[in-house]
Amino acid sequence: MKSDLFQMLRCSLIAGSVVFAAGTMAHAEPSHGIAMYGDPALPPDFVSLPHVNADAPKGGKITFAEAGGFDSIHPLIRKGRAPWQLRFMLFESLMGRSYDEPFTLYGVLAESIETDEARTWVEFTLREEAKFSDGSPVTVADVMWSYETLGTEGHPRYQGAWQKVETMEQTGPRSVKFTFNTEDRELPLILGMRPVLKKAQWEGKAFDTSGVDLTPIGSSPYVISDFDPGRYLTLKRNPDYWGKDVPFMRGQANLDEIRFDYYGDGDVTFEAFKAGEASTHRETNEQKWATQFNFPSVQSGDVVLSDIPHQRPTGIKGYVMNTRRDVFSDIRVRDALIHAFNFEFINQTLDGGAQKRILSYFHNSVLGMEPGQPAEGRVAEMLAAYSDLPQGAVEGYSLPVSDGSERNRAGLRRAMALMEEAGWTVQDGEMKNASGHPFSFEILLKNGATETRQTIDLYVSALQRLGINPVVTSVDDAQYKERVTAFDFDMAYYWRGLSLSPGNEQKLYWGSESAGQEGSRNWMGVRSAAIDGLIDTMLTAKDQKDFRAATKALDRVLTAGRYVIPVGYSNTSHIAHVKGLKFPDTIPMYGDYLGFQPEIWWFEE
Repeated sequence: MKSDLFQMLRCSLIAGSVVFAAGTMAHAEPSHGIAMYGDPALPPDFVSLPHVNADAPKGGKITFAEAGGFDSIHPLIRKGRAPWQLRFMLFESLMGRSYDEPFTLYGVLAESIETDEARTWVEFTLREEAKFSDGSPVTVADVMWSYETLGTEGHPRYQGAWQKVETMEQTGPRSVKFTFNTEDRELPLILGMRPVLKKAQWEGKAFDTSGVDLTPIGSSPYVISDFDPGRYLTLKRNPDYWGKDVPFMRGQANLDEIRFDYYGDGDVTFEAFKAGEASTHRETNEQKWATQFNFPSVQSGDVVLSDIPHQRPTGIKGYVMNTRRDVFSDIRVRDALIHAFNFEFINQTLDGGAQKRILSYFHNSVLGMEPGQPAEGRVAEMLAAYSDLPQGAVEGYSLPVSDGSERNRAGLRRAMALMEEAGWTVQDGEMKNASGHPFSFEILLKNGATETRQTIDLYVSALQRLGINPVVTSVDDAQYKERVTAFDFDMAYYWRGLSLSPGNEQKLYWGSESAGQEGSRNWMGVRSAAIDGLIDTMLTAKDQKDFRAATKALDRVLTAGRYVIPVGYSNTSHIAHVKGLKFPDTIPMYGDYLGFQPEIWWFEE
């Protein structure tokens, strides 16, 4: 599961030491946790998660400088622009995810979870002490109302799983049971992570209306204390938080205040941090990290530069081509535009060659395909079931590699040949079809995305040598969201974070049904029986071997489909922060990801 990290980030979303436990899960009685495969790593009497400081002091604050703005504080619906952090920091769920395991949940609002071996149902029992921030108890009625409301009126991310629930029933004073109508072994875990809201707060109110007039009540350690739409948002730690002694929460929620200040663009956020107006800053530009973080507060030691390694998949980041548009419906055209993208030259020019290239959607992990290698074993067997496979999915596909020079003769020569195969030739210096219609498209970007714009400028220069003259349009955050939500773009910057535990969200990302659903993550508009089938195979896999094989096969079909022009990645996150902000020595498997900063950080004078 994944969402848009650091916006996303979210993102998103791991190789080497990753180990999946083999076997299937069979609970004959309630348990303290659940894993996608095998059993949870931590015993029932665990004290805290292994990657937190259980003795971290409480107090202090952290201030983030954020690009963009917001006009809503209701993060669970599609309407409005709510700070993405609120989805995770206002509400708790029945179970919480340990980011030091591929996909394992432990009890938060729920003291136990129970399911059958086939995972056709799941039952949760609430903790008796669980309370909302206003002191009222969290009840089964609150859980049932939250699940049904989110599943019918909430953001589309919640609706897919709800449609797979056949019945929901209260089975005891603090217990609720869900029975499924679909074979999907991930469902008990998915339902364990739904936000729980206070039912009484929403009586007589429209749940699907965005805005700032109603402050949602949750049960989390933080409450909204102050905000000014588009300018700032402040969260305060609730001193009466009910769950401070719950094992999952020990060592978390240590900071008294979390503040988000909003600025016009990404460049300004860096300047705000340098000026001391923010206390932390994430840097994704490798060259900038190496050359521009030597300002006075770093030299004096007041600001610390921390490298956070991770073992998660790269996800897919780059420039997505909307296949709903005729201009990108032909895979040969998409392939040509990938060959024209001179990654090696762009990487050297903008990042000093520091970036590695994303080679597939699950690259850098045990779930990723082997670039250029033919499919073998179970992967080949799974692919053989489909006839709509793109060239390279079975026999092997890898991205083109240039000689690093600006001219990129081989890449442009191949791009020209592919365009000719698709019916486009250069006529009077311009790429046109047989009817004389010029080949052109729009590239949609956000205002203030300096690095992205620099990349596109270099790309456009290469395309012009092919007689292609795209239009580059930069819009503000609100317009960008509106347009991509309606799929009103040709090519756009795209970042989809992926995890070691891909599941139902894959259907929202690139399932056929989501291709026609406005607001879905399927920006490329792909409709593929192979992709749909492999996602289903992945979701119903009963052991580690089939799960990995299905994901590798899916990775092959997605990558060989040539929907995205991938850019670079790093397997290390870079965070600059004031010296008083600390994080544990043990870094979770997912590194700097959801649940890391600010959740497990603390402040020391």
